[in-house]
Amino acid sequence: MRVKSDEIWLALDPTDWDEAFARHPRIGEKKTPDAAAAKSAQWSIQEQSGVVLCGEDIQERLRHANRKYEQRFGRIYIVCATGKSAEQMLAILERRLKNDEAEELCEAAEQQRQITQLRLRKWLGL
Repeated sequence: MRVKSDEIWLALDPTDWDEAFARHPRIGEKKTPDAAAAKSAQWSIQEQSGVVLCGEDIQERLRHANRKYEQRFGRIYIVCATGKSAEQMLAILERRLKNDEAEELCEAAEQQRQITQLRLRKWLGL
C-alpha cells in the first residue's frame, strides 16, 4: 500500500535522495551526523542494535565493506536495519556492492523509503 510519504519520496530527484542518505550514520557507527535530530539519532541507534551485539570481527568487516561501498558509489550504505543482525546487514552490503549505479540508487532509495515509513509510524505512535 502506497501512502502520501511514498508518493512524495518517489517523486524527488536523486540529488534529494542523496541528501537524505547523507543524514544517516554509517552502519555500525556510533556517532551521528551533526545535522541529525536527537530523536532520529536515538532511533538509528535502536535500529542498528544488531551491530552492537556482534563481535569485533563482524564490526571490522562492516567498516571495511562500508568504505568499499562509499568508494564505489560515493554515498554511505543505507539499509533498513530494523530486525536485522549485523551478519545480515553485512551480507546485504556485500551483495549490493555488485549492483551497477542505477540498480544501487533504486535499492538505496527503497531502503530509505522503508526507514521513513518506520519512523513516521513511531512519530505517530502507530
